[in-house]
Amino acid sequence: MKVLKFGGTSMGSAESIQQVVTIIRAQRKASREAGYGNGLAVVASAMSGVTNQLLQMASQAEQGKEFEQSLQQLQDRHFQVVHTLVETRYQNQALMELKLLVNELETLLHGIRALRELSARTADLVMSFGERLSTTMLAHILRQQDPQVLYVDAREWIKTDSHFGNARVQTERSYALICQAVNQHPDALFCITGFIGSDEHRHTTTLGRGGSDYTAALVGAAVQADEIQIWTDVDGFMTADPRIVKKAFPLEEISYTEAMELSYFGAKVIYPPTLIPVILQKIPVVIRNTFHPEFPGTVIREKAKRNGTLIRGISSINHISLINIQGGGMVGKSGISGRLFSLFARENINIILITQASSEHSITIAVTPAHAEKAKRLIEQEFELELATRKIEPPEVEHDLSILAIVGENMRQTKGLSGKLFSALGRNGINVVAIAQGSSEYNISVVVKQHDLSKALNAVHDAFFIRTKKTLHVFYLGTGNIGKTLLRQIAEHEDYLLENRSLKIKVVAITNTRQMVFNEEGIPLKCWENYLQEHGEPASLDEFIRRMKSMNLPNSVFIDNSASAEVVKHYEEIFTSSISIVTCNKIGNSSEYSLYKRFKDAVKKYGVDFFYETNVGAGLPIISTLHDLLVSGDKILKIEAILSGTISYIFNEFKGNRHFHEIVREAQAKGYTEPDPRDDLSGLDFMRKMLILARDSGYAVEMSDVEMEPILPESCLKAPTVEAFYKALEEADEHFEALKKKAESEGKVLRYIGVMDEGKVSIKLHAIDASHPFYFLTGSDNIIAFTTPRYRDCPLVVKGPGAGAEVTAAGVFADLVKVGAQ
Repeated sequence: MKVLKFGGTSMGSAESIQQVVTIIRAQRKASREAGYGNGLAVVASAMSGVTNQLLQMASQAEQGKEFEQSLQQLQDRHFQVVHTLVETRYQNQALMELKLLVNELETLLHGIRALRELSARTADLVMSFGERLSTTMLAHILRQQDPQVLYVDAREWIKTDSHFGNARVQTERSYALICQAVNQHPDALFCITGFIGSDEHRHTTTLGRGGSDYTAALVGAAVQADEIQIWTDVDGFMTADPRIVKKAFPLEEISYTEAMELSYFGAKVIYPPTLIPVILQKIPVVIRNTFHPEFPGTVIREKAKRNGTLIRGISSINHISLINIQGGGMVGKSGISGRLFSLFARENINIILITQASSEHSITIAVTPAHAEKAKRLIEQEFELELATRKIEPPEVEHDLSILAIVGENMRQTKGLSGKLFSALGRNGINVVAIAQGSSEYNISVVVKQHDLSKALNAVHDAFFIRTKKTLHVFYLGTGNIGKTLLRQIAEHEDYLLENRSLKIKVVAITNTRQMVFNEEGIPLKCWENYLQEHGEPASLDEFIRRMKSMNLPNSVFIDNSASAEVVKHYEEIFTSSISIVTCNKIGNSSEYSLYKRFKDAVKKYGVDFFYETNVGAGLPIISTLHDLLVSGDKILKIEAILSGTISYIFNEFKGNRHFHEIVREAQAKGYTEPDPRDDLSGLDFMRKMLILARDSGYAVEMSDVEMEPILPESCLKAPTVEAFYKALEEADEHFEALKKKAESEGKVLRYIGVMDEGKVSIKLHAIDASHPFYFLTGSDNIIAFTTPRYRDCPLVVKGPGAGAEVTAAGVFADLVKVGAQ
């Protein structure tokens, strides 16, 4: 027998209930075909929002206020479902039963209003109407095609004590009643009210918010069900909260222990007590999505298979407060913790987390913000004498905090796990306020500032769910100025990386346009040119790629130091071979968007890395800054940039009595331009860089979408030779002088700026004043400003040299090290 439970969102509307009916019928048929028998138990929650509505009506009644309009809305909502999903000939019976329940509720509410009193017992009775109404309605919908449907009021099956609001179940008595009823109707489809039970006086009790899961578990444990399915509005347990961590993915399996840990720490997928009845029976619990029924969901069982990661998931609690109690009088003093726990237990204040210094000088506890001030007052009352004698300092309360917890059975006795966690947080500037770890080692919890939670979750998720690399096998293409410089930098830092990063970079192949060489044991970098000369063979790009793939080395990385479109054509092939790419070649990322998207999709599919920091700003951390902003939950609203050292130099110098054509000649003489300065001044390279930034910000932008205002007049661009270009540039002197003088008269300077605003890219000449961060730019430096929700009033600016072999090679080197750090 299977037990299915449907939550409030699943029962939220006629459309979702129709989906529930479809699932139930499919499960009933599947159970029959699988040999489990015809019997099926369905536990239903109240329609979404109804329990809160019932409590609100009860509160209004207690205060003597009107509740009739809300009651009418409640009735209409259920009636509408019946009119939609029940055939006309069956509607009268369904509507009559629902009306009787509504009338009973109305009488109860009138009694509350007359007495001006709402006891816990009465509140439980009021709340029971949510499940009674929804389950009655569901039973009538199912009964149209299945005459064996039986409505079950769980108060007849689930027996509890009289602790109203969160009653304790009398399991043996309840199991006996459940088994007796099921045995009498072995082929029935039971529609059972979740959440409610009754005490020995037949008074209605509730099992705590989320108790419908518990009802399903009790029924499943009693009949030793083959499986319990919890149908909700998510695909299962996720590696983290998908609303915060976009990279979160569903877990195929988790253990009972892991599920309880994740649930207690904020993963509201399953009500934690649900698992208690099923653990002894070893019944698998499956979390399924009502609105995505084809997805298999997450299976919770005694022993879950390993998923190849150190942790199973990351959970979080968004709002908590910390209370810190400290003082010299606590050291060696027995009974302090006991008094504290007893105090909170008497007052029904739940302690979410506790940590104590080994010196016994302080105790820190986490509670909900709603309980923080009350808890502080209670502590002050309980320890009044200690406070008066200054043995204990006044308790301190810190608000606006959150808890992040990593959970997993694989964590037990795993070395370096805590270090990995705190390293991920530290790299992102996230301060840990408190730490707690149980002796079971299934959970490490940290308290962080609430505004850092999104950033922390994303950072930790990336740290634990991306594979680790220690030895990199590098296939190296391009030995020009950048290539030679990079090989020298790698050789110079080889010992440092091994000692400080536990990272070995082994270059196993080198090629240029003339020769290529392979050595699986590694090419000696201090004499690589001689080695290539002595052992090289004629270069062939296709053969280089083929042999790279055939060597099939672990942690392989392909470095592209070229500017060749032919090399880019092989990127997808390289990715599909599980080889990462580090490149300063910007052609691939700035060509058609479809090619860029294919690269990104291949990277995700094959779990490889693709780093291209130097595509935009040579060694400047522009791409990495953008990615860090996004991965930590920020959003790029606007980008402003000057990404050409040549253009930057020309306009930085274009002031006073200087002429534009003179500065261009000067820039060429200093080696800042290509042999034909129009290659730089055309803005094409600038456009490619802006395209890459826009795409990495999440926008599908094509080159044709970019609005680019040319710097040069048409006559200059069409000049047949470089000298003819300079002549035309001199003839256009008035045009540039007019632009300069107009800007200077307004106290401004000219800057050729690329702007990305909500996915729209433009590159134009701007006149800016001293309030703009680009006003004081000098020399040939590049500069970029990111405007985000975090950096809205004061944009995040990155500035520095954006060209040159040394800084570009350093940028490629940094990307290579990143691959090893993943």
